[in-house]
Amino acid sequence: MQRRGFLRSAALGSGALMVAPRLVLANVETERRFVFIIQRGAADGLDTVIPYADPALATLRGALGVGSQGMHKLDGTFALHPSLAGLSGLYARGEALFVHAVASPYRERSHFDGQNVLESGGASPYALRDGWLNRLTTLLPASREEAIAFAPTIPLALRGETEVASYAPSGLPEAPDDLLARVGDLYDSDPQFHALWASAMRTRELAQDAAKRQDPATVGRTAGGILARADGPRIAMIETSGWDTHAGQKSRLATQLRGLDTLIAALRERLGAAWADTTVLVATEFGRTAAVNGTGGTDHGTASAALLLGGAVRGGRVVADWPGLSAGALYEGRDLRPTLDLDGLIAVAAAESLHLDPERAMHTLFPGRPFNPNLAGLVGA
Repeated sequence: MQRRGFLRSAALGSGALMVAPRLVLANVETERRFVFIIQRGAADGLDTVIPYADPALATLRGALGVGSQGMHKLDGTFALHPSLAGLSGLYARGEALFVHAVASPYRERSHFDGQNVLESGGASPYALRDGWLNRLTTLLPASREEAIAFAPTIPLALRGETEVASYAPSGLPEAPDDLLARVGDLYDSDPQFHALWASAMRTRELAQDAAKRQDPATVGRTAGGILARADGPRIAMIETSGWDTHAGQKSRLATQLRGLDTLIAALRERLGAAWADTTVLVATEFGRTAAVNGTGGTDHGTASAALLLGGAVRGGRVVADWPGLSAGALYEGRDLRPTLDLDGLIAVAAAESLHLDPERAMHTLFPGRPFNPNLAGLVGA
């Protein structure tokens, strides 16, 4: 085992860093915060931001349809799922913006390939080996610390030029503080070991407040607490799973969306005043079929909905070039047709959030992909 790896493992075990394992953080020199929440499994955008006024929706969804009772109407066309009461409140305050009929360049139906395209920023699966979130950090001044992944492996979105450390949860008993202090004393005279141990202790301190459970409220509070620190990270990625609803979608999606709503509320609460400088982007690898299947669910589709949340967002609106759900309007006769580019949305949202040039961000995060200037104005200065 290399010394660097040993020090990290020792600090991990001694600190009992049983934190939410799907949280990734990166330090950059800015006071703005940017959070990317990935919905792994292809979230159903039609049941998240519901086009309730589209005349074809009720026929396509049948018993799966949410129905008008309980949904949170946004305008004359769209409404939020009943489970998203918190997001509805953000929308009313102008802190939530929803983008519909949006998709990455990927047009097949494999979760693995779709997530690879979404996280790498490539035009096709496995075209790029690093991730757009890592490339985003290279556009900002040198970081104070290396990026941190509280996970066994680094998600593709954060792999690349910027150095990233991975911390997997440990079941080892917690070491007493006295032991940690004595180990630190041993390393004081060794410049290399002292720096590594100090880095490990700072990471342990960051995670001390993190709870051991992985429920949405805990994940949100953990991320918000770390991001709110004056010397804390400024970029975070949160991985959520369970969005693949081939059967029993009605109850399963209600639970998933309620969890997302809870996570956002907890994140906002712990960020406190820093929420005003925060942008949260929620996106999935692709959408789901427009029609209900034979098992009360939906299958892999194409376009979906993306969510932009935060005090810096110019919200209170739905951005969509709505293609409609009539038989002739559906992509390949079965899916919501994509009319907006998810890559462009991510690039503009990230650039405006972090005060970067949007066109340069587009070329860096999604090389070779077209820049869409019409998406400007998603996030305020």
